[in-house]
Amino acid sequence: MYLNRSKIIVIKIGSSLLFDKKKKIRNKWLFEFSKDIKNLLKKNIKIIIVSSGAIAMGCKKLNLIKKNLKLEKSQAIASIGQIELMNLFNKNFLKNKINVSQILLTLDDTEQRRRALNAKRTFENLFKLEFVPIVNENDSTATTEIKYGDNDRLASRVAQISGADALVLLSDVDGLYTKNPKLNKNAELIKEIKNIDKNIEDIATKSIGEHGTGGMKTKIDAAKVCQLSGCKMVIANGLPLRPIKKIIDENNCTWFLPKISKLDARKKWIISSISPKGELIIDEGAKQALKKGKSLLAAGIKKVIGKFNKGDHIKIVDKNFKEYARGLSSFSSFEIIKIMGHHSNQIEKLLGYTSKSEVVHKDDMVEL
Repeated sequence: MYLNRSKIIVIKIGSSLLFDKKKKIRNKWLFEFSKDIKNLLKKNIKIIIVSSGAIAMGCKKLNLIKKNLKLEKSQAIASIGQIELMNLFNKNFLKNKINVSQILLTLDDTEQRRRALNAKRTFENLFKLEFVPIVNENDSTATTEIKYGDNDRLASRVAQISGADALVLLSDVDGLYTKNPKLNKNAELIKEIKNIDKNIEDIATKSIGEHGTGGMKTKIDAAKVCQLSGCKMVIANGLPLRPIKKIIDENNCTWFLPKISKLDARKKWIISSISPKGELIIDEGAKQALKKGKSLLAAGIKKVIGKFNKGDHIKIVDKNFKEYARGLSSFSSFEIIKIMGHHSNQIEKLLGYTSKSEVVHKDDMVEL
């Protein structure tokens, strides 16, 4: 229903989908899943995959049992498993002519503004190169991430920073039920949720498995992030072959609807708490352009105050030093000093390299 209308989709795969109960790799499932990805790519939908399984792959290679591992050993095994995991994806996806890349992240990478912006730009460049990013939690250096295990929260942060329209959490159940469906035959699937209230949180139960360590609670936490990011989220059964096609065709799953738009969510994120690192003084022509919803260009900048880096939060003030807007700078203060007052087509010549034409993009700006 919603997936076909999306421009960017993040899909999270848990360990329980990559391994069967006998600990064998589900190669056929992954190959069929790659067909789903191929179909979405043909519709010009950008895809990011968040995958668990590094420690599980390492355990398989070394013939170890995951639940008996201490943290220090888990980190070493994760570094072994990362290579095995990416080889697994690469082997199956290449059969459908899909190129994949790996991005290692921790929750800290997605929660610190500058690192999050760097990750966003990496995703955008990989899309341009027609590669599908596969995000893995950096279990070889992470600590609490391994302890909490499941990548649901990480997937929600990836959806947030990439500006995704939908997050798909593939699980071993169809969605959120009124009761635990493994224990109650009369449990009913909740098809759509607009508000996560106490009742919804109460019925979220933990899942049990040797490889996967998350549960429905972490999925509810992920849904909260998505709702405030303008991103739809769905919990669906990933065990059958072609799970994405099944969501589109049957819609037998649980959808969480966003509370605000993506643009409003981004602007709220821009203006939140972080102190601006510098200021740009603009002329009247630039101010009028901003009022019309335009981006800030170098030609309209009169002066730079302070030192800041690309991606930093800055103030935009008029000639009377009255603050007009705040935004994220596409250039460092050093670069802006070089290009201010000049036309956008002169930027490459002035800096010596190709860059954006907007100093602050309209989507990265909030009027005050």
